[in-house]
Amino acid sequence: MKRIALALAALTLSAPLYAQNVATVNGKAITQKSVDQFVSLLVTQGATDSPQLREQVKQELITREVLLQAAEKAGVAKQPEVQTELDLTRQGILVRALQADFLKKNPVTDAQVQAEYNKLKAEQGNQQEYKVRHILVEDEKLANDLTAQLTGKKAKFEDLAKKNSKDPGSAERGGELGWAPASNYVQPFAQAVTALKKGEISAKPVQTQFGWHVIQVEDARPVEFPPLDQVRPQIEEMLRQQAFTTYRNGLREKAKVQ
Repeated sequence: MKRIALALAALTLSAPLYAQNVATVNGKAITQKSVDQFVSLLVTQGATDSPQLREQVKQELITREVLLQAAEKAGVAKQPEVQTELDLTRQGILVRALQADFLKKNPVTDAQVQAEYNKLKAEQGNQQEYKVRHILVEDEKLANDLTAQLTGKKAKFEDLAKKNSKDPGSAERGGELGWAPASNYVQPFAQAVTALKKGEISAKPVQTQFGWHVIQVEDARPVEFPPLDQVRPQIEEMLRQQAFTTYRNGLREKAKVQ
């Protein structure tokens, strides 16, 4: 009875040590820690920790170890191109880790986000957006003829656009481009849009790299700036990138490069 008790005690003591390895491949151990780290990485990418995921990770690590051993046996790690790729991969991992460490130690604050939001809102607060229609044709003569028909009220803009416009994206909608700031358009199309008043049609066709445009501005309004909560993630990411770029440039300036 005493020997059985001692044997059970021995199994109890050795169990945690044995549990550290989930498998061995040709004598090479795959540890529980490796599985946990792999699972944690997948969870950060959106996966859900579960027994099924852990089993998949275990099998993946076994397959990788089999292939790794085969690669080492074949000597592929000694090939110059493989060494270069390994070095570049290592560099990339370390740079990403450095960036993550820097951003963790230098988080973006609410005050910084608010200040940047106020700045962007002030810069773009006076922007206008326009509801535009256009007719795109290849020939200037046809463009002038269409303009004359419109200014003489001999035809409707929508009808002429459907019949003549070469822009497949808007022709079926009667030339309608929807609401957009003038900056969305190429020059001199954008310049013509900002010069037209509500309801006006361009007095002369406007030429761009796409052809000749007859333009009508149906309406105009101030651009509605989105609330802070809606754009916070984009602002935070922009500020993080700016902060790391400043840090990176500072390191470059201090480095002794010959």
